[in-house]
Amino acid sequence: MLKRVFAPTLLVCALLGAGCSSIYYHAMEKIGFAKREILVDRVADAQKSQTTAKAQFASALEHFLAVTQTGGGDLQRKYDELNRECTRSEDRAKEVRSRIAAVDDVADALFHEWKQELRHYSDASLRAESQRQLDATRRRYDDLLRLMRRAADRMEPVLATFRDQVLFLKHNLNARAIASLDTTTRTLEADISRLIADMEVSIRESDTFIQSLKSGG
Repeated sequence: MLKRVFAPTLLVCALLGAGCSSIYYHAMEKIGFAKREILVDRVADAQKSQTTAKAQFASALEHFLAVTQTGGGDLQRKYDELNRECTRSEDRAKEVRSRIAAVDDVADALFHEWKQELRHYSDASLRAESQRQLDATRRRYDDLLRLMRRAADRMEPVLATFRDQVLFLKHNLNARAIASLDTTTRTLEADISRLIADMEVSIRESDTFIQSLKSGG
C-alpha cells in the first residue's frame, strides 16, 4: 500500500490535522506517487474496511440471536459475549468512517489540482477533453462517496440497538432480561440486512471506480 511508504508522515498529519495533507501528497509525488494512485489505494482500503465491517456486523447479529435463543445459563458469559461483539462492531464502524474521510481528502486534492491545471492548456480541444474527463470522474466519484456514506450511516442505528441491549443486559442479568432481547430481533435483523446490502453495493461500486481510474478514465 502506498500509505505505508510514508506511514510516519501520515501519523504526524493525523495529529496536526487536515492541513498537513498537502505536505504528504507533495512528498508522495516527489517519489513518484500521484494523487490518482493514492486515491485508488485509499478507495481499496475503504472497500476492505467495509468488507470487514460487513462480516463483523453479521457475526454480531449471529451472536445476538444465539443469546436470545438459549434462554438461561451463564448470564455473565452471555453479557460478556454481546459486549465484546458490540465493541468490535464499533471499532469496525470507526475504521470505515476513517477510511471514507481519507478517500474524500485525497479526492478533493486531486480534483482541485486537476481543475487548476486546465488553465495551462494552450490547445482548446485538449482542454475541453480534459474537462470532460474531469467532470465524468467527478460524477463517478460523487456516486461512490454517496454509496459509501449511505452504508456508513446504516451502521449507527444498528450500533445504537446493540448498545441499548448490552447496557440493559448489564444491569439486568437474569433470564427475563435475556427473553426481552428477543423483542428487538426482527428490527435488528432488518437493519443489518439493509446495512449489508448497502455495503455490498458500495463495495461493487468501489471496484468499478478503481478500474476506471486505472484505465485512465
